[in-house]
Amino acid sequence: MTFDTEYFNIGYLDSLSYKNTFVHKLDPRVKLLVSFTFILIVVSFQKYEISGLLPFFIYPVFLLSAGDIPFRVIAKKVVYVSPFAIFIGIFNPVLDTNVLFTLYGIPITGGWVSFLSILIKFMLTVSTALLLIAITSFPGLCEALERLKLPKAFVIQLLFLYRYLFVLLEETLRMVRAREARSFGKKGRDMKTFIKLISVLLVRTVERAERIYQAMLSRGFRGEIRVLKRHKLRISDILFALFSICIFYLFRQYNIVHVVGDTLERLLR
Repeated sequence: MTFDTEYFNIGYLDSLSYKNTFVHKLDPRVKLLVSFTFILIVVSFQKYEISGLLPFFIYPVFLLSAGDIPFRVIAKKVVYVSPFAIFIGIFNPVLDTNVLFTLYGIPITGGWVSFLSILIKFMLTVSTALLLIAITSFPGLCEALERLKLPKAFVIQLLFLYRYLFVLLEETLRMVRAREARSFGKKGRDMKTFIKLISVLLVRTVERAERIYQAMLSRGFRGEIRVLKRHKLRISDILFALFSICIFYLFRQYNIVHVVGDTLERLLR
């Protein structure tokens, strides 16, 4: 996979935020608060919980389908960062050898159960965060943070960090293309050349950032996020937030999997 492909893949989630679906039209503040509540509730489960987490997949699946977001895009990005979650829980089976139950004669220890619980929580939280960007855009999230009265300096720095990431990658893309045009085979791929490229990249990005900042000042930038369209809270936004949080609360208070299982067992008797 080339550097060019990776460069254009970074901003792909933002490009999905321009669709015209129900979840795209929701107020960014509502989507941010609902998703944040969802993540807090998911991580609040104890380490041996698995069945209680399964009903929570309904929220990312809803965002995925209602927002018309390609499943492959989200799944691919979740897989990319999954080694972090695997590294966190991979030692649990070694450290926690207490047998919790036996499945078809195979003893299942607490370490394996907690490891699986970590993976499920990881999939739920990371997929929700990615979908939130895909249906809102990063600048939209920064607007929501600002309107929720977070410190303006923090929000502006967060927005600049995201914006200048693309400036850095754009300069890197130019240098990579220039090196490939001047090199043959493995020539120009040694560590000495790499160090020189990093040094030049640092100088170029600082100069480029200064030019961009001066251009922003000349266009009236005064430390505020200016958008063409300001979202307003509607009845549909409030109803979506209340309904979602109520569903999360029910899933947290009651193990839906056990309730459904017990009900089916009584009906089949």
